[in-house]
Amino acid sequence: MGTQRGALGAVVVGTGFGCLTHVRALQAARFGIPHALVSLTDALALPGVDVVSVATPPHTHMDLVLEAVAAGRHVVCEKPFAADAAQARRMEEAADAAGVVHLLGTEFRFATGQALLTRTVRAGSIGEPKLATFLLDMPLLADPAAELPDWWSDAEQGGGWLGAHGSHVIDQIRVTLGEFTGVSATLATVAPRAMTADDSYVVHFRLATGVEGIMASSAAAWGPPLVAARVVGTTGTAWVEGDVVRTGDRHGSHVVPTPPDLVYPAPDPPPADLMVTAYDLMHATGIDLAPYTRLFGSLRARLTGQPLPDDPAPATFADGVANMVVIDAIRQSARDRAWVDIDASAR
Repeated sequence: MGTQRGALGAVVVGTGFGCLTHVRALQAARFGIPHALVSLTDALALPGVDVVSVATPPHTHMDLVLEAVAAGRHVVCEKPFAADAAQARRMEEAADAAGVVHLLGTEFRFATGQALLTRTVRAGSIGEPKLATFLLDMPLLADPAAELPDWWSDAEQGGGWLGAHGSHVIDQIRVTLGEFTGVSATLATVAPRAMTADDSYVVHFRLATGVEGIMASSAAAWGPPLVAARVVGTTGTAWVEGDVVRTGDRHGSHVVPTPPDLVYPAPDPPPADLMVTAYDLMHATGIDLAPYTRLFGSLRARLTGQPLPDDPAPATFADGVANMVVIDAIRQSARDRAWVDIDASAR
């Protein structure tokens, strides 16, 4: 992570998404990584390590984060943040006690369409938000022969589509529309494969702001992708079409101008030879790179005392806790087949 005030040394823990996106967003050359180690302890012993970026399976996050913050290092941790909210709180408390900067890898807060939808809704362009719909169907895991990392198929290790994709949607809903107060959910494995984790979810949610909504997705849906992010308000509707945000009201449909700070270079796909599993292919288009570069830029700004824009604001471990509380509630609802209220104090 180079800066005008010198260089900040970073350790990336993880060889999957860590190599595909974290390393590239930190602006390291593909074959210019000076050290390749198998122990975080050894990496922390290297001179000049300021930041640890954790991009390993979720069930490993807590031990790695606790080791990093105990060593006084600033941390960026991937989502889903932890195995459950209890682990998430331990990491947040440890990072706060250590006085280090801590950020969560919900990079799509910085994505053009998502960030602009949030600004549009918050600006009151559709009146008071009332209903929200977030849908994604895609055939990524529809073929049972599609290869997956062992952990991704295992619910006990934090695998599954709810954590992989739903955690992003939960974060988006919280930022754009408010905190969750309850959910009713179904988790399913649609593709005929041996896995204990989900590849599909349907969630009815209610927010403290009074918004009601649906978030539903399947990574095992044959056919063309279906994508929708739409918020209905008292005077209009806002929705996303790729990187374009539109609003509709009694006067017709309008394109919301994209501000210069949300205009990015074209997506830069990772090298094709790094695309091995279906999990890798989720990142094949390179759409994560620009938002992740902005996320790491926010980290650099915090560490060097540079001005830090608060819109979009990067997620911290506090957001990681709040997101995990919702994920825990969704999993409980799916197990119990019942509505689950979410206590605000749990966040």
